[in-house]
Amino acid sequence: MRIGVLTAGGDCPGLNAVIRSVVHRAVVDRGDQVIGFEDGFKGLLEGRYRSLDINEVSGILARGGTILGSSRLERHRLAEACDNAEAFRHKLSLDALIPIGGEGTLTAASMLSAAGIPVVGVPKTIDNDISATDRTFGFDTAVGVATEAIDRLKTTAESHQRVMVVEVMGRHAGWIALEAGMAGGAHGICIPERPFQIDDLCKMVEDRFARGKKFAVICVAEGARPAEGSMPYERGEIDSYGHERFTGIGQRLANELEHRLGKEARAMILGHIQRGGTPTAYDRVLATRFGWHAVEAAHRGEFGMMTALRGTDIVMAPLANATAELKRVPQNRMDETEAVF
Repeated sequence: MRIGVLTAGGDCPGLNAVIRSVVHRAVVDRGDQVIGFEDGFKGLLEGRYRSLDINEVSGILARGGTILGSSRLERHRLAEACDNAEAFRHKLSLDALIPIGGEGTLTAASMLSAAGIPVVGVPKTIDNDISATDRTFGFDTAVGVATEAIDRLKTTAESHQRVMVVEVMGRHAGWIALEAGMAGGAHGICIPERPFQIDDLCKMVEDRFARGKKFAVICVAEGARPAEGSMPYERGEIDSYGHERFTGIGQRLANELEHRLGKEARAMILGHIQRGGTPTAYDRVLATRFGWHAVEAAHRGEFGMMTALRGTDIVMAPLANATAELKRVPQNRMDETEAVF
């Protein structure tokens, strides 16, 4: 088989582990040819690729980012590719395409599959919001980075009697904020699934200070919003890829708390730090398993599918199910940490 692989969307710890696994299983074990498209779907559409062999993927298991590069693609360009899918496939002599990405990438993969491209998707996102899989690689690493940040900020917050607001990633799902907040012992957690009440946060801080605990740490997802009318808040604009530009809820919340409480409040926005660096052992293993099973699915002709973790098993799930709805934090998980919501 001639298998193409690409990484698209935001970078994520574990991408290189998938690429390495695909090459090891396909080239070494199956005798396939693997080509890697550069810069995501842009490389696919522009015919920019290179051959991937065992030497190309040597030493990349623990490396963050992606050796193939990544990018986002304008929707009209993807639509053009779908309109000419059959000719496009034959031009590249592709027997299978393995795109590795999050919601946007898997949506594009589903469109290409419907147009006739033999696709096996691999889900990745640090947000852990793909509904067809129990877990996505990159999430464990991101939670670890955010947890360490909370641990470190606690000591400086206590030393200076400050309120620290830690903003983590999570546009529409608050999994990172939830688990990092729990692991780090944050005193407040704000997620997109439940608008927060600024009065409740103020009361929490005041109660802590009254008990002699003269500091507080609040973990907030970037997509978290205050309850309607509770504090000034403006929605961001929509960018050319259809994503909302968030307006810095961490800094806004810190400013509002300082104004209302008369206590020093600082915001720490972790941003892309959560995406970079060495993936955890868990993410390396999950990414490796996803790559192995993607190659096996291609050989079985199971196209229009994606790898998914169910319990401890890797199964195949329809691409259409992957993006039908986002996997958001359910009520029962909020109930488990009610004291800090």
